[in-house]
Amino acid sequence: MLAEYWPVLLFIGVAVGLGVALLVIGLLAGPRRPEAEKLAPYECGFEAFEDARMRFDVRYYLLAILFIIFDLEIAFLFPWAVVFKQIGLVALIEMGLFLLLLVVGFAYVWKKGALEWE
Repeated sequence: MLAEYWPVLLFIGVAVGLGVALLVIGLLAGPRRPEAEKLAPYECGFEAFEDARMRFDVRYYLLAILFIIFDLEIAFLFPWAVVFKQIGLVALIEMGLFLLLLVVGFAYVWKKGALEWE
């Protein structure tokens, strides 16, 4: 039974070995010239904040969450398209309803102005 898992274990071993090897090579061969600008914190294109309690625009997070939601929902189309011939007409209707709900949700978000960045 272990012979069935050998390719998977080999793949995991090679991946871990390659990852560790690349990290070690980067540490040994990489330049070590720390400067104040390189060591400064960087926060998503914004200047570093002096006060940690400073108000931050919530629209940035809202837009990011909306992107994740709609992007992940579209990812459901790929496995469906692969097995479309085997699952038939019922699955086509279900995917149509799914996409309809997705479009209705997108229209609602658009109408509410959540995609506006002013």
